[in-house]
Amino acid sequence: MGILWLLLKASWVRVVIATLMGIVSGGCSVRLIALVNTTLSKGAMPSAIALFAGLVLLALISGSLAQFLLIDLAQDSVYQLRLRLSQRILSAPLRQLERLGPSQLLAVLTKDVQAISDTVFVIPYICIDIAIIGGCAIYLGWLSGWVLVATVIFMVVAIVLVQFLINAAHRYLRQARREVDRLFQHFRSITDGIKELKLHSTRRQRFFDEDLEVTAAASRYYQKRAFKIAALATGGGQLLFFLLIGLLLFGVPQVAPTAQSVLPAYILTLTYLLGPLENLIQQLPTLANANVSIQKVNEMGLTLAENAEIDTAVWQTSKADWETLELRSVVHSYQGEEANHHFTTGPISLTLKAGELIFIVGGNGSGKSTLAKLITGLYIPESGELQLDGVPIVDANREWYRQYFSAIYSDFYLFERLISAEDLTLDAQAQEFLKRLELDQKVTVQSGQLSTVALSQGQRKRLALLTAYLEDRPIYLFDEWAADQDPIFREIFYTQLLGDLKQRGKTVLVISHDDHYFHVADRMIKLNYGQIESDVSGDFSTKEKSHESS
Repeated sequence: MGILWLLLKASWVRVVIATLMGIVSGGCSVRLIALVNTTLSKGAMPSAIALFAGLVLLALISGSLAQFLLIDLAQDSVYQLRLRLSQRILSAPLRQLERLGPSQLLAVLTKDVQAISDTVFVIPYICIDIAIIGGCAIYLGWLSGWVLVATVIFMVVAIVLVQFLINAAHRYLRQARREVDRLFQHFRSITDGIKELKLHSTRRQRFFDEDLEVTAAASRYYQKRAFKIAALATGGGQLLFFLLIGLLLFGVPQVAPTAQSVLPAYILTLTYLLGPLENLIQQLPTLANANVSIQKVNEMGLTLAENAEIDTAVWQTSKADWETLELRSVVHSYQGEEANHHFTTGPISLTLKAGELIFIVGGNGSGKSTLAKLITGLYIPESGELQLDGVPIVDANREWYRQYFSAIYSDFYLFERLISAEDLTLDAQAQEFLKRLELDQKVTVQSGQLSTVALSQGQRKRLALLTAYLEDRPIYLFDEWAADQDPIFREIFYTQLLGDLKQRGKTVLVISHDDHYFHVADRMIKLNYGQIESDVSGDFSTKEKSHESS
């Protein structure tokens, strides 16, 4: 039902047309069987050849049209599913995405969508098989009503038995799917933690033996159980089908001798049915697997949609001449995986002024990055509010507000495509700034595209600085940007690049532990356990001189 609903949502009109074409194709196939039976029992009629050729041609054309329609429809539905799910991820609150984690999101976007896509591919053939089965049932009823009733009763019992097995397989598939989420998490641990694993043999071995292998084995166990039960259902279905033919051959003549005349036609039709029925039964595990994936996709989609941010257009461009940004009693809480792990940032009241160069400092876990995400609008306060020049930031204008910021977080992602406020001179601007960043010998820019991002972490951060520079937003935020830089470029960042941004009228927020460069700040905000411990403005150069003399 999940696959059918997916197709109907894509285009119910095409589903109806394809169904009608399938019925025509199935009807032609059944009429061919009837023609073959009549010819075998009574001899060929003068018009039989023309009728045979016409039925074959009509069955081919209608069947092909139905398949073409369903192929287009199936691929369109998967296309829409991918885009809809991606859009919901993009519109979900950042905090919710962080709770779900990249492993769960990737499992849905890759494994589940692929499972649905693989199943959708066979839907056209399943529909044709169903049409043929339905047409054959009508023909069997025309031959002998009571034999059809007996056949249907037998097949209903057989279907119930097969469905019982399929339901059991479905339960194991759901359990296997839960293990896949854990498996993707372990795969991410391998890719992200490979250095740590290589350096610690005990950790590596225990991770492999107690985490990865255990989860992979559990997934294998549930998959094996599911597909073995499905194979049993397939074999059982075939056995019951041949049992039906045996009952018709040897049982019906004993019970109703008058029905013996239609038995050859019955046996011929049922034998023809074997192919479509086998195909249908063999696809049952695939359909069950796809339904599990659809449930997972729907759960993820609903989870994301429940708290989705309002999709609003940027109703006006960000102003370079803004004056004040206020945080008024802003609070944000973080609930860790453990029940007793609860951290609250705030309430924080803070006023930022245009043109300031502000350092945000504090120990690890003091709330610096959380405050940065609150300021940039990525985290939505649980209480309190943000105001820009007296305008409250709410759902309706949050997207507009975010356009004021260019940010490089400690866990930044580097896109190869550059975007500039002045696209006509993008390549020239980028190449000039690459020289300042001492990357012009490693990276080139052509048509707004970076030639490579496969660089060291420090060099990648410089490229991220390039992208932020080209965006030319009013407010810049750097979260521990200098942590991966060599001493020479760290000096350039603090003493030249930050000053250049300030001279261009930008407001700059810098999260930093580099107390050696605190003197370049106009203002320093210190956090401790989610609270502002101090907020000091002034000339910090004397403190720096004292630091150097000591």
